[in-house]
Amino acid sequence: MYLSAAGCGSSSWDDAFESLGAAAEQPLLVVLDEFPELVEGTPWLPGFLRAVWDRLRERTRLKLLLSGSAVRTAQAMQEYRAPLYGRFDLTLRLDPFWPHEAAQMLPRLTPADRARVWGIVGGIPKYLDWWDQERSVAENLEVLACQPDGRLLTEGLLVLATEVETGDLARRVLYALAGGRTRHNEIADAVGTDPTAMLERLEELRLVERLAPVTEDVRFARRRVYRVADNFLSFWFGVLDRYRAEIDQGIGDTIVPALMGRLDDFLGARWEQAFRMHLRRLAVDGALGEDVVAVGPFWTAAPDPSEIDAVVLAGVDRHAVAAGEAKWTARVDGARIRRQLERKAAALPNATPAGLRYVVCAREAVDNAEGVLAVTAADIFDG
Repeated sequence: MYLSAAGCGSSSWDDAFESLGAAAEQPLLVVLDEFPELVEGTPWLPGFLRAVWDRLRERTRLKLLLSGSAVRTAQAMQEYRAPLYGRFDLTLRLDPFWPHEAAQMLPRLTPADRARVWGIVGGIPKYLDWWDQERSVAENLEVLACQPDGRLLTEGLLVLATEVETGDLARRVLYALAGGRTRHNEIADAVGTDPTAMLERLEELRLVERLAPVTEDVRFARRRVYRVADNFLSFWFGVLDRYRAEIDQGIGDTIVPALMGRLDDFLGARWEQAFRMHLRRLAVDGALGEDVVAVGPFWTAAPDPSEIDAVVLAGVDRHAVAAGEAKWTARVDGARIRRQLERKAAALPNATPAGLRYVVCAREAVDNAEGVLAVTAADIFDG
């Protein structure tokens, strides 16, 4: 809720908190939701809360919960010299829903359509709630993305305004990443300057993710790449925004087929990520053996490149115990994919291809699945 003096029947914020403090003979939790937005309109509020809290905390069981989606502002509140520095008992990061959690908000959709929706909007509950389960993907995109006031179209602008620093370097980096320029030198060429500091800042804000082959330490790996971490922002920057001017001019309805035509290519990488997240779930449940320490992609450099969508490592020596491939197609031949994985696994350090477990993933079915662990959207988005 938003706390206001009027809402508390008091003449001022000070009176409101005095009344709440006096009433909290038993534990009482007051939630100030979207606190960063509240601070924009009342910039004195953090200093006021510090003074109130220092005065009340020894004689009340009142607890304050400050929540909000603007990561940059939330981080700034905890910095040294900020008014609320040192006053937080607990700082908790709330991540977007995983695929199986997002599925619980989409019970009327098929598993494949749940995968499509998660691939487009990610795991943010608000975005999932906007999705009309009685409409098709194309119909939802027409309403949510292809109208000047479409919620997904305007949400991208709002995220930029609240999360990304002023200036256009951060935006240019995000556009480059969403456009497929994922290596440091490619990003530098696209933005015309050294992007190192900005990439580090965008990582801190959890807008960008740094990846390296799972067999290497991402902190020191040379073969690292970058990606837009959030599904929705990746869709907005990489697919939707290029049509924004035309949508604003009122021809959004005719753009829907173009969006749908690009969707399968866009969803491929998101599907691979969902697959890796599913393997992490299996690892936690013990289904991939003992002592699993990492799940991630693997690739080698030219002249003999090899890419594996997911490799599972175990033990102190980080030896490979499983390798998997995820295809954004309705059906695949499990035996054929396994043979390909066996060849690729020869490039894995500290692994014996014959001793690996092989995992094959498709949207609806894995045919000829003898000797492989078959995974489909029904498994990943099981709700």
